Amino acid sequence: MTTTPPESTAPATPYEWVGGEHAVRALVDRFYDLMDLEPGFHDLRRLHPSTLDGSRDKLFWFLCGWLGGPDLYVERFGHPRLRARHLPYSIGVRERDQWMACMEQAMHECELDPLLVSRLKASFANTADWMRNRGT
Repeated sequence: MTTTPPESTAPATPYEWVGGEHAVRALVDRFYDLMDLEPGFHDLRRLHPSTLDGSRDKLFWFLCGWLGGPDLYVERFGHPRLRARHLPYSIGVRERDQWMACMEQAMHECELDPLLVSRLKASFANTADWMRNRGT
């Protein structure tokens, strides 16, 4: 017989559900490792600088706050203005889809709870699609 845990034991935020700062950093690092290594993410990778250190930090800081943890990105840079910050880069369907595939693979490899992965994928998909600035 299985019982549902009391509501008080459920994670209060996706940040806690992921596992906190260390787990968010591991997710971001895996995401960028995959982007750098996997040929299937070539179009996405070419949008980034030759070294990914700054990109890793910015996504880590952003995701911490976006997931309900500390607002590390906002403390450093103010409001994320995601679309405006990405306008200089040509982002179409292919880049969006590669970003989503890379993040989904990273979430699975980091062994996030499948229910959380499903919820995050839906949220990521909305944001990734909003970042597109060209039709194809």
